[in-house]
Amino acid sequence: MKNFREPESKIIEREFLKENLSKEIRGSKTLVLTNGCFDILHIGHVRYLKAAKECGDILLVAINSDNSERRLKGEKRPIIGEMERAIIVASLYFVDYVTIFEEDNVHSIIKELKPEIHCKGGDYSEEDVPEREEVLKNGGVVKIVGGEKLRSTSELILKVSQ
Repeated sequence: MKNFREPESKIIEREFLKENLSKEIRGSKTLVLTNGCFDILHIGHVRYLKAAKECGDILLVAINSDNSERRLKGEKRPIIGEMERAIIVASLYFVDYVTIFEEDNVHSIIKELKPEIHCKGGDYSEEDVPEREEVLKNGGVVKIVGGEKLRSTSELILKVSQ
């Protein structure tokens, strides 16, 4: 039987990541890192996150802060605030931990934690993952998971606003 925890208990502040998920702490367990905005959670996100979890033992989802998402997606974003997005993602049983990050990419988290695997969704190829070089430099591998991209939050927002 799965160990279901309250979603809020899965959300880790950035300053506590190393204490909870460093290589020394996790031992032989494989850490899988993935990241994104997850502004309006849809089936593509769920498939991608579930497939990421299947790649290892511990799944850490790093969510762009409101400021970071605004820089990446534009002034009208996010639709849903960072803490709500974190709780929604943490509610998925296969997500082990969630953290919120201010930067536009997760280079610093990769340097700190050295995840064995960094997953991205089907809208990327292994070669165009922004963090690819940092992952490889820190001994990890990049995996594209979740199949072909079928949904886009930006397209959903556009559809709803018409």
